[in-house]
Amino acid sequence: MAFDGDSAGTPLVALDHEELVVRRGRRSGAYTIVAVHSTALGPAVGGCRMWRYVDSAAAARDALRLSRAMTFKNAAAGLAMGGGKGVICADPGAPPTGSRRRDMLLDFADTVNALDGRYVTAEDVGTSAEDMATLSTATNHVSGLAREQGGSGDPSPFTAQGVEAAMRACVERQFAHIGGDLVGRSVAVVGAGHVGGALAQRLVGAGARVTLADIDPERKTLADAIGADWVEPTEALRAEVDVLAPCALGGVLDQTTIPHLRAPIVCGAANNQLAHDGLADDLAALGILYAPDFVANAGGIINISVELEPGGYDPDEATRRVATIEDTMRTVLDDAERDGVAPLAAAYALARGRLQEAENTLNPTG
Repeated sequence: MAFDGDSAGTPLVALDHEELVVRRGRRSGAYTIVAVHSTALGPAVGGCRMWRYVDSAAAARDALRLSRAMTFKNAAAGLAMGGGKGVICADPGAPPTGSRRRDMLLDFADTVNALDGRYVTAEDVGTSAEDMATLSTATNHVSGLAREQGGSGDPSPFTAQGVEAAMRACVERQFAHIGGDLVGRSVAVVGAGHVGGALAQRLVGAGARVTLADIDPERKTLADAIGADWVEPTEALRAEVDVLAPCALGGVLDQTTIPHLRAPIVCGAANNQLAHDGLADDLAALGILYAPDFVANAGGIINISVELEPGGYDPDEATRRVATIEDTMRTVLDDAERDGVAPLAAAYALARGRLQEAENTLNPTG
């Protein structure tokens, strides 16, 4: 099956999902959507994205695409969680506030409840820990609450920690003569939001030379504060650095941008950095080591997994587990080298192996 594209020829999205729920909120009239890709490893867990979409069909396509990515992210990280994603279709213009925002969140909570625990939501682009607190007044199937409410709080620092860990494994592989030390390495961080900003600060602390870029010129204050260079995003993508770290929205690497890359490593926090998966082979052919994004940016969801375990949240345990992303990335790179494939293919194979093992346990034969 496929989810129909639009009149502009937007690519179709294959439906290999377990559930897709689309509802129009009774309070706000806004469309709220949850896509559950897989529950083979456990309840589907994935963030709630509040974004301005052209229409509800575009929002559904995004939920389908992102929920599938969450399945592979959670599986590759070895988590007992499936893949899902929630979307709230925001109004044109500025993000909603006040009662309008609350109504949209409560409508989304209704959609979450319709899945009866098969999907657990969390913070994502356009939502915050405060929004998760609002959702928690109407649904129990929410994570990422503030620390004072028994949750794990802002996941951004853990996502940044995981990207740095993955980056060390990539530097170790690409610059074998120096190992994974980031001291003196040059890194262009494109996107200075919660995760990109935290990553930039970590990298400066690790001794790297950081160039920061963002479409919002006000983020330059962070660059000044941490001693990073500041350039426009387009210039950062073409910078002659050791590592390019895309940390904004996805699709930044395509047929137009890839020929101009001068970084031998791409390792960042953004989801779906490649316009399509086939570009991983193009990067490999150019000698560029592409760290599969769903491996590198799994720190936030690993942190959430600790919150969802019995016994309550332990930040020290979360930090320890996020650090294992470095070893996971090494495994992916070793598998890619052994099998003669791009790291993205190796990461998918790792995740699919764990999913198949879970499916076999759920549906034994013979």
